[in-house]
Amino acid sequence: MSTSRIPASTLTAYRQTEYRVEAPQPFVLRIGLASPALLLLHRQSGVASSAFITACNPRSRLLTDSENAERQRRLGEAIAREGWRSLPGSGKHISGPWPAEASFLVLGIRRYDACRLARTFEQNAIVFCGQHCIPELVVLR
Repeated sequence: MSTSRIPASTLTAYRQTEYRVEAPQPFVLRIGLASPALLLLHRQSGVASSAFITACNPRSRLLTDSENAERQRRLGEAIAREGWRSLPGSGKHISGPWPAEASFLVLGIRRYDACRLARTFEQNAIVFCGQHCIPELVVLR
């Protein structure tokens, strides 16, 4: 039995989402599948972890494009203030009607810090990638 307050259908959608990273050679992260492209990026960047985070649509409440853009701007500022490097990205369900969400892949961030940052922006979950570069859905509530 799950203790999450997030509906099971929403968690399933998160697991089925493709998380696209706009690196010099773009690639897609999928939950539970090792990413050789991310491993290469980690090595090139000298980091052992990263997280895919958005500020859009807090707690799965659909906001306007302008509201989401402002939230993303603030998230980008928070990432820069902490001194982390990031790459832009987007998360889009493989077949669902939900619009793609602008996101950041934050390089070198620890799991604790990624969760703290995402909670600041009222997110349900993040995608965390440790040293083996297998994206993991981390549920925050």
